[in-house]
Amino acid sequence: MNEFANIKSNELKIFAVNMFKAIGCSDIDANLASDVLIQADLRGIDSHGVARLSGYVRLYEAQRINTKPNIKIIRDKKSVFTIDGDAGLGLVVAPRAMDIAIEKTHHFGSGFASVSNSNHFGIAAYHAMKALEHTYIGMAMTNASPLVAPTNSKERMLGTNPICYAIPAGDSLPFVIDMASSAAANGKLEIAERKNKAIPEGWLETKDGQASNDPRDLKAGGYLLPLGSDKDHGSHKGYGMGALVDILSGVLSGANFGPWVPPFVAFLPVLPELPGKGLGHFLGAMDVDGFIDKNDFGKRMDIWINRFKSATPIDPNYPVIIPGEPEFHAHKQRSQSGIPIVEKVLADLKEIAEKYHLDHPF
Repeated sequence: MNEFANIKSNELKIFAVNMFKAIGCSDIDANLASDVLIQADLRGIDSHGVARLSGYVRLYEAQRINTKPNIKIIRDKKSVFTIDGDAGLGLVVAPRAMDIAIEKTHHFGSGFASVSNSNHFGIAAYHAMKALEHTYIGMAMTNASPLVAPTNSKERMLGTNPICYAIPAGDSLPFVIDMASSAAANGKLEIAERKNKAIPEGWLETKDGQASNDPRDLKAGGYLLPLGSDKDHGSHKGYGMGALVDILSGVLSGANFGPWVPPFVAFLPVLPELPGKGLGHFLGAMDVDGFIDKNDFGKRMDIWINRFKSATPIDPNYPVIIPGEPEFHAHKQRSQSGIPIVEKVLADLKEIAEKYHLDHPF
């Protein structure tokens, strides 16, 4: 049985801030990076919260992360621009890029950032949702560790390459879709492995191309499948989505792409002769008011949301929900009860706390 402890979010954040400061981040950057992780945990995305903290420390120790980056715009043309993240934490680089995209939107009606020379940026929703504060539509995507084989192949070529859109509403919750372009995010396999549980068929195949229910087969040379799992169920669509993210995040920005993306996971090596810098992101914002009066849009979104939520369910115990709704409820509940941290993650956090001589709430 996998034990866990509920830790208050403010206590977790203090620990994460101190951890990032211990590896050289400024107070501002440590707070920002920690906020991205804690918001993931609060939203119920446990795979991308403090469970990832030891991974960032590992990359720092491997000299793959610059904790004092000079993040700068290297190309700029009205509403579109490219940022060099100077090998900084993606948790810091991506929000800075999104802030500039939002500033561009104030002036031009939209703003789009192409980012190179960055690292893993946490949950895409954190960055896309920054646009909601201004009644803008936000988007965020990133390429990632090459773990996914394209349709008809067993070679790992793409990341799980998530896409997020955040769309404001009126009186309803915003519409926030944050999804991997693979059948399952790698984080779900990591959680299953920690809990010693089998995974559903259609997520993973072995290195020999056989279906697998064992999450450990990924580290043994297996590969994740695109969204759709196989060609008969539309895997070419998931492959196409993942490829689109890779092109916008990597090819367009000057970052690495495809199998050359520097991996976050420890079991993959960094390939030699890389064609770009770091990994890449693509972020943007659009002013609703440039298309339609924003109050009218809010009312129309409320109608859309309410009609979909009232769709006749197959099982009355499972009503129709909108994207982002489960995360909203998780955030509300965990803000009060605390964030559940499983035993394996607790052990990892204690280990890095002791290594860097930090107080901890575990």
